[in-house]
Amino acid sequence: MYHPFSIAETIKTAWNVIKKNYISLIVYSMISLIFYEIISFFTGFIVVYDNQYSQVAFVFFMMLVQSYLVLSFYKLILTLMDREYYEFEFRDILPSLKMALSFVTVGILYTVVIGTIIFLNLKLVNYPLLQQIMDKLEILGIGYLLIRSVFCLCFIVDEDSGPIESLKQSFYITWNNFFKVLGLILIVVGFIALLLIIINLFITLLFDVDSNSYIAKIAAICWFAISFPTVQVMIMATYRKLVYSHKDLDDDVSETL
Repeated sequence: MYHPFSIAETIKTAWNVIKKNYISLIVYSMISLIFYEIISFFTGFIVVYDNQYSQVAFVFFMMLVQSYLVLSFYKLILTLMDREYYEFEFRDILPSLKMALSFVTVGILYTVVIGTIIFLNLKLVNYPLLQQIMDKLEILGIGYLLIRSVFCLCFIVDEDSGPIESLKQSFYITWNNFFKVLGLILIVVGFIALLLIIINLFITLLFDVDSNSYIAKIAAICWFAISFPTVQVMIMATYRKLVYSHKDLDDDVSETL
């Protein structure tokens, strides 16, 4: 029987995915992080920042690297959800060049939007009252756009959608579910904040952070190891629930995963 999108059911679905696949998720996320740091380190020695063209090329290259890492992680989550009882290979979670370029294009579009907002703020520097009003409106506007478009990467990975198409699809499935999605985001943010407080309290009580800086780094890695996979799985579980609810299909776990 069809059920509308539910926050409780989404959290339950995400928890089941995390519980069954946490080791795979954390290992891959840590490998991705290490790989990105290695690429950044070696690229710093290769690229010469003597002009704007080389700087732009470097930024584009790093965005492309990041797109492959993020999208491959999303594909891993979808593969774990869809092929729970089947083996899969690395190529099954490797995104295509089209997907990576779509990711980069979405990033560029948001960069243009934010750059335009910054430009407008500079024009209002002599009007402090108007600037304060605009700041609040801009924060609300950007927050609204981010919530409505948060699933565009899911469509890029799952349906190989283009950048504009994926944004439209994300806006479509969040229509009439905006406040439920916002509620889920607040729950996730609250979880991340609580986790950070607990880890910080733990290391403060047991270790001298000032004299052992590596302890803080280990704590940061532990926080990342728990929070990052959790957030990504929550996004994918929410995406799947929203898609199936809009298709008027049964959102039973056995059907949607």
